This record gives sequence, C-alpha cells and structure tokens, in this order.
Amino acid sequence: MITREIQLAAQITGVPTLDHFTVAKAEVDGEVLVRTDQVGLAATYLELMRADCTIPVPAWQPGQRVGVAAIGTVVRSSNRELAVGDLVQSMTGWSEYSAGPAAGYVKLDRGLFADPGYYLGQGPTAYYGMADVAAVGEGDVVFVSGAAGGVGSLAGQIARCLGAARVIGSAGNPAKVDYLVNELGYDAAFDYHDGSAAYRLGELAPEGISVFFDVVGGEQYRAALEAARPWARFALCGSLSSQLGGAAERFPQPDGAAAEAKGIELLPFSCYHTPDQITSWREHFSTWLGEGRFVYPQTVVEGGIEDVPRAFLSLLQGCYQGNVSVRLS
Repeated sequence: MITREIQLAAQITGVPTLDHFTVAKAEVDGEVLVRTDQVGLAATYLELMRADCTIPVPAWQPGQRVGVAAIGTVVRSSNRELAVGDLVQSMTGWSEYSAGPAAGYVKLDRGLFADPGYYLGQGPTAYYGMADVAAVGEGDVVFVSGAAGGVGSLAGQIARCLGAARVIGSAGNPAKVDYLVNELGYDAAFDYHDGSAAYRLGELAPEGISVFFDVVGGEQYRAALEAARPWARFALCGSLSSQLGGAAERFPQPDGAAAEAKGIELLPFSCYHTPDQITSWREHFSTWLGEGRFVYPQTVVEGGIEDVPRAFLSLLQGCYQGNVSVRLS
C-alpha cells in the first residue's frame, strides 16, 4: 500500500523551519496494516533531527520518516492476536498508514481512558522522574520548571498525588500561570519572564525546596540551586532553555560544585522507558483519574499529515499547553 508520510528533508543545525520537512509517498507492507488516527509530538524529537544529536540513539537522516508515538486502528491483519478494528499504539511516527510485524504494535484498551489520545501523553517520563528518580513523598516542597508543558503539567500533579506538601511551577506567560494554579492544582506558579526566578522562588518557598524537577535548565536551574534545602533531590529531565546552538550549548553541564556544596543529589535520567515503567504509569494514571485527583492536560490539533510539522514547530515555540498530539483527518 502507498501512504503519505513526513520525512526529514535536511538535518537541523539552527532554527527549525518547515523547509526541514517534506511530505513523501512510501510503500508499507507487513503482517499488520494500521491506519494512523493520532500522532504524538514532543520537544525531544528536535534533538533526533540534528546532525550533532546527543541522545544515545541513531539520529534521523534526510529521507527518513520522522516522529515516534502513534495511535491507530488495525485495518488488515494476518495475526490472530490483532483483529481488524483493534486500537493499537506503535513507534511508527508521522504517517497516514503503517505496517509491520504484529510485535511492533501494542493492543490498547479503548475503555481505559476518556480519549485514546491519553495514551500519547508523556506520563511515563513525568511519573518515573517524580516517583522513582526524585522519590517524592510526604512533606516535600517541589518546584517544576516548564510546568505547563507535556511533562511538567503531569509532573506537578503526580507530586501532589504522592504526598508533596507544596508544588510550585514556572511557565512562560500569565495565562499558563493561571492554568497551573486554577486547573492543574499547583499551589503557586510564576512567569519566568517576570523578574528573577530566584527571587520568585524565594517568595513562594521561603523555607526552600526539597525537590526540583527540571525540564528547562539555565536560569531556572540556577534559581533552584539557590532555593534548595540541603540534601535536596534534582531530577534533571531536559534543558529546553537552550534548544539552539551546538551540542555543548544545548546541554550545558549543571553546576555540580554548587550542588555538592549543599549536598544536593543531581539525578539526570533518560526519557526512554521500559514496559514496566509504562505499565506502572498507566495504572496510577487511570486510578487517579477515576478518583478525580488528576486532570489530563492536552492540546489536540486537527489536521492532515501535512499539518504535523507546523504543529511541531508551534509546540517548540510554546504555543500549546500540556501534552500535544495531532488527530489526523
């Protein structure tokens, strides 16, 4: 079968633009044929599009399909484990159809969540970072940078569900700050464009923070160092404040000496997860949703496959809130 897909036209060295992508036709064939219903977007994908990619997996090459997580419906199958009409998740990326061995598709329960797009969220990263890496528990004061994004919007809620006494977030504009406090249940939040992040943290957490969940880096990392209690735990998930430039600029080494002086644990972790980690997240997620303790923050963009790159660039520019996906028309 011939399908349309998004391929990388050229690896990115500076600011990403639509010229870095192309809509191409490709033949797909295999044991299972799946119509793509929805594709997930994540800022992490940008690194995989760079010639000097620092993630320890192969970077995407020009002429290669891009994207990762996708939700779809089986339309043809020669495997008895997957039937026509089954909802499945795969890592097949940005294409209208995909095909391959049945082992490459995970059958999903349509009734587990209110919307199939919930499966595309970045919950495994947020849950693993908060629950396993930072080990958040009763009484913790938690600061989440980039708290209105796909990971941060879940991480703060997870901290509350795990017993944190106070959760503080940062975001890029007043509307997102209101969203964190009034919809996602953050105790306090601030716009990181509005004055010194260290000063705002000092106001909102006068006794200091015990956990920092960082997806931004830069000034907010330095502010967290200043506000941290002795023996605080820093779960380091990303560095979105420095997406452009060379690899050393995009991922500057954290100030280990300052952290060591306060006994702070620096805990960087990977965003690639085991099946057990994914299962653990989904079990907690569905339970918390059912108990009314959790809000799933998402932005769903409607469009065709040709609209996915534009939505991805909008995500990088901070135009959306929560977990972002494109539902293919």
